Amino acid sequence: MLENKEVTWFPSYGAEIRGGTANCTVIISDSLIGSPVVTNPEVLIVMNDQSLNKFQPRLRQHSLLMFDSSLIRQPLLRNDIEIVEVPATEISSKIGDTRTANMVLLGAFIAKTALLKEASAFEAVESSLPERKKKSIEINKKAILEGIKYVEDKKG
Repeated sequence: MLENKEVTWFPSYGAEIRGGTANCTVIISDSLIGSPVVTNPEVLIVMNDQSLNKFQPRLRQHSLLMFDSSLIRQPLLRNDIEIVEVPATEISSKIGDTRTANMVLLGAFIAKTALLKEASAFEAVESSLPERKKKSIEINKKAILEGIKYVEDKKG
């Protein structure tokens, strides 16, 4: 939204949040979005084995799968998709907070797809965190930068 795009998100956090495959569908588009439901996504970002096994079959051919290779060690992966392995939990641990593994993957997504700008991600982090969590803004930004750096270093 910060880049004047149409955005929708559709979370599924019921009982799954306590150990299952919680998920969130996000759509970013230059045109109006007709429905928040996505049957076959173009990008899938996964942080655990259960989610990989559940959602990888839905991914379109020739699309992008990114996953946390710190936690998903021996994945069964399709050969008709592009795969980016990011040791997000390991990277986030090195910067001081494993809870930022999702931000590492966001940075990797930014570097790989260029669908979002780094500055927009930073602005979103700054504006969306409640006052009691403002101290975590800098570590979240650092995690995003580390994810970007990881993918850029892999390209080079």
